Amino acid sequence: MKIHADLSKRAQVDSATLDWIASPMAGVERRMLERDGEEVARATSLVRYAPGSSFSAHSHDLGEEFLVLDGVFTDETGDFPKGMYVRNPPGSRHIPSSEPGAVILVKLRQMQTDDDTFVRVDTLDPAGWQAGRTGEHILPLFVRPEEEVVMLHWESGAAFGEQSFPGGAEYFVVEGAFDDENGRYDQGTWLRLPAGSSQTIKTDNGARVWRKTGHLSAG
Repeated sequence: MKIHADLSKRAQVDSATLDWIASPMAGVERRMLERDGEEVARATSLVRYAPGSSFSAHSHDLGEEFLVLDGVFTDETGDFPKGMYVRNPPGSRHIPSSEPGAVILVKLRQMQTDDDTFVRVDTLDPAGWQAGRTGEHILPLFVRPEEEVVMLHWESGAAFGEQSFPGGAEYFVVEGAFDDENGRYDQGTWLRLPAGSSQTIKTDNGARVWRKTGHLSAG
């Protein structure tokens, strides 16, 4: 299965327009944003757990990263409510479930083999946020030479000059909306810009977005 699998091409998906597709486990459904492979695949998806549902024990050969968008996601390491950002590196293993139900943005099989870092960040905790450009606050989530992951909060009316992304960029709009040269991105939109892209951003009413950069470098 290939969905937006060519990483050298721009991709944009309004996740709200996608159907929920049943997974192999009862009560767990997916909206597929990008995918290269079958059940074991390089993938970016929204995953919805019905209340009381669970997934069988599995390992992550090339890692897993997710952001909890709603509800509470649970595994052996704890409960992760809305706003939690989690990275489980290559070789990690868990048994996920959700008692009240949950929706997560999840990326599978997209880490470097030498990445051994577990990450848990509460993006709703104001303590870690830092001032960025005028009208912007930044919460660092993860960084290594070829990859940087942050949450960005943009105030109403914020506008930013052209920014280049030699290694590409990927966004998910958690709240609000923003615009660039190619259009508007509302809540729930996933956007991928290939390596070598540039972008000029503005937002009329503010936005909160998850962003990853550097990981799409052709080199």
